[in-house]
Amino acid sequence: MTLALTQSDFRANLKKYLDQVNDDDEVVYIARSNSRSVAVLSQDKLYWMEKALRAKEDSLEYAIARDQLIQRHELPEDPIVESTDDYWEQFK
Repeated sequence: MTLALTQSDFRANLKKYLDQVNDDDEVVYIARSNSRSVAVLSQDKLYWMEKALRAKEDSLEYAIARDQLIQRHELPEDPIVESTDDYWEQFK
């Protein structure tokens, strides 16, 4: 579940929300003044998102990053692909 908070609430309960970010893989959105907002997410989640964005879509790196994001429920599961020689050749 994504959390949306005020800056005051986040500051007052900083440890609680940071624990939720790390332990429950939550994303916390914090509304700030002047219509500026920030998001707090775990370093691990950010790492895999950046990895997926930077990798070529047909590479093994991309497949691994995508799998990590699927496990974290950030992306929907892929449909089952029949394992044929053609499928595995694309990663060589």
